[in-house]
Amino acid sequence: MKIEIHPAAQAELSDASTYYETKVPGLGEDFLGEFHGAIERIARHAEIGVLVEAPHRRVILNRFPYSVYYRVKGSVLRITAVSHQHRKPGYWVTRR
Repeated sequence: MKIEIHPAAQAELSDASTYYETKVPGLGEDFLGEFHGAIERIARHAEIGVLVEAPHRRVILNRFPYSVYYRVKGSVLRITAVSHQHRKPGYWVTRR
């Protein structure tokens, strides 16, 4: 499966990782590891996420208060947002 990350989602991922790294050295790396683990699970089982805004699905990270929003079209997994669970719900819905 080909994986694409929306540019805004890439910025969200980078910002969150940087934030955690400034709080505790190594925590940003842990955040990225958690994100990549979620992407690997999604790539193996695309239906794993909860359908939230068709065709978008959501997977919640285990150790961090972030959700990964994605959609699958054919053989492409498109990451739409890496969203903090307590900020601006639904802001990402218009992303394609």
